Amino acid sequence: MNFTAIDFETAIGFHPCSVGIVTVENGIIVDEFVSLIKPPNNLYSPYTIQVHGIYPRDTMHAKSFAQIFPEIRKRLENRVVVAHNESFDRNVLAKSMEIYNLDYTSLNIASRWECTVKIYKAKGLKPTKLSDCCREMKIQLNHHEALSDARACAKLYLMR
Repeated sequence: MNFTAIDFETAIGFHPCSVGIVTVENGIIVDEFVSLIKPPNNLYSPYTIQVHGIYPRDTMHAKSFAQIFPEIRKRLENRVVVAHNESFDRNVLAKSMEIYNLDYTSLNIASRWECTVKIYKAKGLKPTKLSDCCREMKIQLNHHEALSDARACAKLYLMR
């Protein structure tokens, strides 16, 4: 089983401030990547800060999305991509790429990703928030830390 799980934390709207990516080959996690991302103008919503605890001071000197995109590309290109609530993370990626004139289709990934929310909802789990799924499946989680969320998503996908 080969796939890549991804999670974005956002600063405001769809502008990411952190990304976590976990690469799985033959059912084994073989690579993990995490990075803070400086959102445009380093702007944050007070609500998102409350959710993930990332502040403008944390990303003041971080790289922009365009600067870390090569790391994202090499982990996503030509892969099955998995996310918990995939439409959110897919839109963050697509809209961020659009801002920097990067072609989403060049990644050669599905227009809809694999979604662990949908998978666990179909299994009858309610509610299907990442924290609830992880509690039910006994997966360790530091919720709203991008790498922890991506790792948990990968484990959920492996256990489906």
